[in-house]
Amino acid sequence: MNGLMAFFLSVLISYGTLVSLFVHPQAPQDTGEFTPVMRFVITSDAHITTIGDVQTTRLEKMIKLSYKIAEKDAEYNKLDAVLVAGDITDQGTKIAINSIKAATEPVLKGDTQFLGVIAESHDSRGFGQEGACELYSQVMGQETDFHRVINGFHFIGISVSKIDGEHYSQYQKDWLVEQLDAAVADDPTKPIFVMQHEHISNTVYGSSDFEGWGMPDFADILKKYPQVIDFSGHSHYPINDARSIWQNEYTAIGTGGLYYVELTVDDIRTVHPQGYRFVSSFWVVEVDANNRIRLRAVDLGAQEYLCEYILESPFDRSYTPEAQQARSKPPVFADGAKLKVSGSTAKFDAAQSADGMPIFIYRAFAVDAQGNRTPVGKATPKYYIHNVPDTVKIKLENLPEGEYTLEIVAENCYGMQSAPLKK
Repeated sequence: MNGLMAFFLSVLISYGTLVSLFVHPQAPQDTGEFTPVMRFVITSDAHITTIGDVQTTRLEKMIKLSYKIAEKDAEYNKLDAVLVAGDITDQGTKIAINSIKAATEPVLKGDTQFLGVIAESHDSRGFGQEGACELYSQVMGQETDFHRVINGFHFIGISVSKIDGEHYSQYQKDWLVEQLDAAVADDPTKPIFVMQHEHISNTVYGSSDFEGWGMPDFADILKKYPQVIDFSGHSHYPINDARSIWQNEYTAIGTGGLYYVELTVDDIRTVHPQGYRFVSSFWVVEVDANNRIRLRAVDLGAQEYLCEYILESPFDRSYTPEAQQARSKPPVFADGAKLKVSGSTAKFDAAQSADGMPIFIYRAFAVDAQGNRTPVGKATPKYYIHNVPDTVKIKLENLPEGEYTLEIVAENCYGMQSAPLKK
């Protein structure tokens, strides 16, 4: 690194230290019993533009909050690694990539490792794929494709190919197989943590062919390694949606994102709900001495947990789509729940989940005397944050002529519908 660049980076780091002084995280309450031997956090899509922006502050806050979470654990108070699954920057500019180090270096402690991958979609916009990978390696002092062993657990990260126009190369795929084989040979009973930016197609929420945030690369490889826990971002889809954990031949986890949330609702993709840019989330991942895995999703803004999954081993298949669907139960409106209509707006008390899965959508129907049901509106609640509002509003449209009963139905992400709330 030349002298001018070193000076520039030192100024950024000094400024980053000042910014981080204004971030005061409070660890959420952990009511479960789990004794880790390794802990890391992972997110994606930070979309940093420059030091001191909202995105940089969120990355700093995530790291600081992660230390608070670790320090509250009387049995194991270490944070072993911080992972970011691509689109760390928004445009891949030199100042953005330098800002990664400026944001992380002042707040990382001890031997906590920062591990990131470079994505094709945003990180490569400034200098192309090869240039972005080279600059990231120069600034952060690490390879963009990596295999690290942390406390005996293997972490494999794959960035975009360094050949412009080639998403992932055959060389990278062959390298991935070699690394997976080495991890299995070391200990076939342990989970292997893999990270790339895009979801594997048709796995987690956001990865379907319709939604368009998935890619087929690595699918044929990963299905041969059942102990793999694969993390990916790109879609910004809600971290606590039950579909953001997927299992079949291996386990896939959607990371949510530090910078905004996005949805698919019915046949409409890339839905940006009101306040979507304020949503920021990440996973706390822990493994115990018996290779049990605990995943806790965190709402960074609220500094509270959103959901928790326990895998009894990396080979546990409790969260296949079929198993999730079988556990799914209809939401329930409480006795005495109120429904009011004012003009073209219906306002009502929120339903409650009966299975621990969040309520995904509310649908309004006009029902005539013959029982014919006409859809007249829908709304997605803010289920992707900790403080979900306890009342919901639906704008009513295309109301029919004549007399009818208004019904509101709550529905989870697997299509399980409540008994209707009527007026």
